[in-house]
Amino acid sequence: MQNITGIDEAGRGAVLGPLVIAGVTVRKEDEAKLKEMGCKDSKVLKPKRREELAGKIEKVASNIIVLRVQPCTIDDYRASGQNLDMIEAMKMAQIITMNDSPGTVYVDALSSNPKGFEKKIVGYMKGKKADMVVKNYMDESVVVVSAASIVAKVERDRAIEDLKKRVGVDFGVGYPHDKRTTDFIESFVREKKELPSFVRKSWMTTQNIIEKNWQKKVGEFFSSKRKQGCE
Repeated sequence: MQNITGIDEAGRGAVLGPLVIAGVTVRKEDEAKLKEMGCKDSKVLKPKRREELAGKIEKVASNIIVLRVQPCTIDDYRASGQNLDMIEAMKMAQIITMNDSPGTVYVDALSSNPKGFEKKIVGYMKGKKADMVVKNYMDESVVVVSAASIVAKVERDRAIEDLKKRVGVDFGVGYPHDKRTTDFIESFVREKKELPSFVRKSWMTTQNIIEKNWQKKVGEFFSSKRKQGCE
């Protein structure tokens, strides 16, 4: 029995909420089922359709692994000198090593240098071997990667909705381009004199908000703050 695995992420560029990375494994013979059910790049699907497909993918997949990387964890990694490509490569390697039978692994390269990104993944795999294909835009061309993109996006959307219910505010999609998101962070900083624990403080968007409202560099702003919890 031959397996294939797709790996993709959701929330890479978000300023708020987790980065989610998903790995979906199916038998090679079941790849056609993913196509028949309509798996596509999650970005071209509406939320309700993604939810429907995620449930169907669970029934077809032999293995699904989902990792949430919380904002404070991302900030800690970045503070230690690891950039976003390295963080994602590390977590993708973790998904591969956690899977006893991944088969051929298809990874949507999140870097402009797919070969370099593949080397990063291999470097974090602690000697485990895997047949990998790492290219850009594989969420559009390889259906098992499309399935992983759907699972990752649904998981992130659920996390964002949970956060909205907790704070009682619709802060949008959590990306810097969404004015609802930046307005929420700015309002929170002005009122609470701290950041929500689910905001990535190492992001330029966050630093600009702090400097605008407090005329302080981000390091100064946090030097007097207790370490916030990780959500």
